Amino acid sequence: MEKVNTPRAAGTLIDSPDITPEELQLAVRNHSMPLEALRYPITPVGLHYLLIHFDIPAVDPNSYELALGGGVRRPLRLSLDDIRSRPATTLAVTLECAGNGRARLAPRPMSQPWLTEAVGTAEWTGTQLAPILEEASPEDGAMEVVFTGLDRGVQGGVDQLYERSLTLADASRPEVLLAYAINGRPLPPQHGFPLRLIVPGWYGMAHVKWLRSITVIDRAFEGYQQATAYHHRQSGDDAGVPVERMLPRALMVPPGVPDFMTRTRFVEPSTQVIEGRAWSGRAPITRVELSADGGSTWTDALLEEASSPFAWRRWTCEWDASHAGDVELCARATDAAGNTQPLEQDWNLEGVQNNGVQRVRVVVGTVAGRQLPADSLA
Repeated sequence: MEKVNTPRAAGTLIDSPDITPEELQLAVRNHSMPLEALRYPITPVGLHYLLIHFDIPAVDPNSYELALGGGVRRPLRLSLDDIRSRPATTLAVTLECAGNGRARLAPRPMSQPWLTEAVGTAEWTGTQLAPILEEASPEDGAMEVVFTGLDRGVQGGVDQLYERSLTLADASRPEVLLAYAINGRPLPPQHGFPLRLIVPGWYGMAHVKWLRSITVIDRAFEGYQQATAYHHRQSGDDAGVPVERMLPRALMVPPGVPDFMTRTRFVEPSTQVIEGRAWSGRAPITRVELSADGGSTWTDALLEEASSPFAWRRWTCEWDASHAGDVELCARATDAAGNTQPLEQDWNLEGVQNNGVQRVRVVVGTVAGRQLPADSLA
């Protein structure tokens, strides 16, 4: 596609802690999930994290068609009714942005400035992709499946439609869906109406929205979002490692009440039950730990069963908050493959796959200047 000049490309490093106008533009278009929404096993649609690379395309569902072609023996053109008429599957899936935690890096990569809340779990309804691929009958030598969205824009100086690929084997996994509903309702425009890809276990960049076409190819896909973006690399000369499945992460619902600007928490002396959610795209979560001293000592949390193999697990842990003072609470997760969250945030050029432990500052003691009766803070 044609290359054009842009004022400042994504991936530029920012030494200043101040947010830039470009980052602010991204931040007001996209949004994270409030941490208190971790209380919901299924995230309400309006609270689920959202990232839109370019613009939300306008799509007429009556004339919409999904084209499936390339290296196949039987090319298909499917209307939305065709897709909805196929066997339906509903699956709870946790989605996390690959750049979650980027804003805490120093220097900070220029892109959507996520803290740690770019996540959500929804019930996605659609039809399995594998039978459709089988019906199209990929030719011998088929290697990858390219998913192209209707959203178009410029990134890295390249005019492009948003495109990602999966290997044919990954695309044929039974959990991969062509989804047309979220939490029992048709997809809203911002979440990919009328049709999007759901790839459980993978970071959000793989879940292509506003699907326009599916193309089977006999080589590695070299599109910008696949070959250039979403790589864990240390420098511009480093080819890096492609981002795929989610690393383990645990998040807690911050206890007590918040300070408006800093989000520092205030808790009356008491015993607190801390709750949260944990997930990994690599293997099931097997352990969550809570620390009340910044990560020096840890207490095992109690884990509940997940609602699906691809959804987060709820955890709870008692915390003795009887002594007044400043406390730094931390939570970390471990999965069945032995992956554990690091205590310190990992730095990389694009700010992806950062799963350092969550840290929440809590002040234990009577809240100064309290205007509400004591039972209102219980």
